[in-house]
Amino acid sequence: MSEGIYWLASYPKSGNTWLRTFISNLLSDADKPVDINSLLGDHAADRLWLDDVLGFSSADLSDDELQQLRPAVYQWGERVSRYVKIHDAYSYCADGSPLIGRHGTAGAVYLVRNPLDVVPSLANHFGCNLEQALAIALDSEYVLSRNPKLYLAQTGQWLSCWSGHVRSWLEQTDVPVHVMRYEDMLDKPLQTFASVARFLGLPHDSQAVAKALRFSDFEVLVEQEKRGGFRERLSNQPFFNKGKSGYGRSMLSPQQIQRILQAHAPMMERFGYLDSGAFDEQGR
Repeated sequence: MSEGIYWLASYPKSGNTWLRTFISNLLSDADKPVDINSLLGDHAADRLWLDDVLGFSSADLSDDELQQLRPAVYQWGERVSRYVKIHDAYSYCADGSPLIGRHGTAGAVYLVRNPLDVVPSLANHFGCNLEQALAIALDSEYVLSRNPKLYLAQTGQWLSCWSGHVRSWLEQTDVPVHVMRYEDMLDKPLQTFASVARFLGLPHDSQAVAKALRFSDFEVLVEQEKRGGFRERLSNQPFFNKGKSGYGRSMLSPQQIQRILQAHAPMMERFGYLDSGAFDEQGR
């Protein structure tokens, strides 16, 4: 097994929590599902982790100043979990060094999901309307958790737009990347999750993978959230919303669909989200 951090990277609402739940259950190998509020892994933008490694509070630092220090924090990979969630686009600091790089890194898993489903899921997660969620997915300058007037639990994370985020991780050459489509996680789970387990150097025999998948089933997660809540929920809406693919097209207007296609068609085609004849002239 390679040394260092495995980055679990994704644009928000693309299956990151599901993957972390699977890894947690795979490693636990217990006789019941791992509690969703006890999932393994850190968050790359967690200020408490950054402050702990830096040795001082970042309360007086701007996001830009803290951004310059984050690469040094991640070089201390042996001090944290081997599996770290990250929503930042793959980017570089002012001195040309990558936000993350080979030092302290074992590899990255990148999760990608059809933006037609991402947008409605973003709206549910952020507690906003579809138009606001769409504006986020189209904004190449969008920064998550940016509020200069407040000290937030996470530092700002530059997302770029949906296709810009995907491109940033797939086209960088610093870190080896294993790509997972959310749709494959649903349609062929045994094959897809066994493949990522193999990449991560984890048990990947069919029995172990099938058990971890049962304990990570969407209905199991929904029930856990109903019973004990979920600390990663941001709005009054349930965090575990649909757990499906293909539903977004019925929720978006033809005009909203067309705007997504105009902005992201090349990347959508790359991942098979533009099947021949799938859309009419109105985007349906």
